[in-house]
Amino acid sequence: MIRRLASLLAATAIVAVPGSALAATVAIVNARIQNPGAAEIPNGTVVIRDGKIVSVSASAATPAGAQVVDAKGGVLTPGFVAVNSMLGAVEVSAVGDDVDVNTPDLGAAFDVQYALNPDSVVIPVARLGGITSAVVTPRAEGGQGGAGEHDDSGVEATSGAPASENAHHLFAGQAAVIQLARGPDMLLKAKVAMVSPFGDAGAKVAGGARGAQYVLLKEALEDVRAYMRNRAAYERAGYRDLSLSRADLEALIPVVQGQMPLIAVANKASDIRTVLKLARDEKLKLILSGAAEAWRVAPEIAAAGVPVILNPVLDRPTSFETLGSTLENAARLEATGVTVAIEGNSGAHRAHEMRYNAGIAVANGMTKAGALAAVTINPARIFGVAGRVGSLEPGKDADLVIWSGDPFEPLSKPQFILVRGESQPLRSRQLDLRDRYLDLNRPMPPGYSH
Repeated sequence: MIRRLASLLAATAIVAVPGSALAATVAIVNARIQNPGAAEIPNGTVVIRDGKIVSVSASAATPAGAQVVDAKGGVLTPGFVAVNSMLGAVEVSAVGDDVDVNTPDLGAAFDVQYALNPDSVVIPVARLGGITSAVVTPRAEGGQGGAGEHDDSGVEATSGAPASENAHHLFAGQAAVIQLARGPDMLLKAKVAMVSPFGDAGAKVAGGARGAQYVLLKEALEDVRAYMRNRAAYERAGYRDLSLSRADLEALIPVVQGQMPLIAVANKASDIRTVLKLARDEKLKLILSGAAEAWRVAPEIAAAGVPVILNPVLDRPTSFETLGSTLENAARLEATGVTVAIEGNSGAHRAHEMRYNAGIAVANGMTKAGALAAVTINPARIFGVAGRVGSLEPGKDADLVIWSGDPFEPLSKPQFILVRGESQPLRSRQLDLRDRYLDLNRPMPPGYSH
C-alpha cells in the first residue's frame, strides 16, 4: 500500500501507513484546486500542519521540513459531506444485522449518535466516493428516501392505533455529523437537526390525513412550550397529560426555541407550502428534504431562506406527491437563490453515488460551482459544521481528496484521501473480495474444499 501511494502521488514518498498520521507538516503541490466559492487554482499548493489546513495558494513554496505530496496535476477538492445518510448506522439488511435507526417507542428523543459503528463495512465504500463527512439522519416513519424512494431502513408507520398514541412518531429523532476517518473517533457534532415526516408519510402517522398531522404537530409543539413553562408541576405530576414523553419533550426544546433545525421531509408543492407556513407560525428553523416539487415553489423557499436537500436524479413519479419531479429541480432552485445540498442514493450503501448525482445535476442545468458547493460547503453550513469541514480554508480540518480527473466524472477515482490530516486506505471490503476471487485458479479457503 505504501508503494502504491508513493507511485501515485509522492515526490517524497509517503512513509506513513494509510490511516495513520502523516508528518506534522505536509505540503500538497502541483494540484488543480477546486474550492467552493473560490476561483480554481490550476497549479496550487495546500499546506497542512497537525491535521489542520494552514494555507491554500498558487505558490509552489513549501515550508522547510514539510513532507511533500505531489498531486501531479490531479484535481484537489474538499472531502464531500453526505446528507440524508445512514453511514455508520446500518450494515447489510439482508442478513438482519442492521443497527436500528428507528424505534417504535421513542420519537424526538432518539439520538442517532448512540447507534454509530465506526467499523461499518459501508464506510470505506462511501469514502472511496470522496465522502469524508456525513450527516447521519434517523429515518422517518413510512420511509424517508428522497422523492418517494425507499431506502435501507424505511419502515411503515404504526397502523390501527389512535393518532394520539402515535404522537411520538411525528418525529424520527436527532441527526448527527460524523467524519469518516478510520478509527473510533468519528462523531463531529451531535444533535444537529430533528427529523419529521410530512406528506404521505406524515399522513400515515396521523391516521391517514395530511391535515390531521399538522394539527397534531402544532399540539405537540405547544405541549413542549407548556412543559417548559410548567416543569415543576410536571415533575410532581401536578400538570395535565401531554402528548409526548418527558424525554421527547426535552429533546424538542431546542426546536421550539429555533436553535435546532427541523428537517421536514416533504415532496409535493402544496405540502412544502404548508411546511413553510408552519415554520413561520411556529418560528421554527427549517430544512426541506426530499422536495421533489420544490422547483414549483422555489421563490417562496428562497424568500424564507430555507435550504433544500434533494436527490437530483429522481424524475420518475412514483406517487401522486411526486408528479412534478424533474431532473432540472436542482438547477431551478439554484437559479432562484435556494441553498441546495445533493444527497446520494439509498442512505448508506449507495451514498458514494452522490458525486454522480451532482454530475447529473450539472448536465441538467446546475452550475459546476453550485454542484460542488452542494456536496461540500452547503451541507456543512446547513448543519453547523462549516467551521470544521466543507471547504479548503486555513484553520479547518484537513479533509480533502485528490482525484485522477473531474470528481463528477464516473471514471475518475480518488488517489489520495485525508481526513483530519490522516491518510485513508484506498480499499474497501468489496475491493478485497473482488481481488480475492478474481483469479479462480488460486487455492480456495479450507471451508470451500470440505
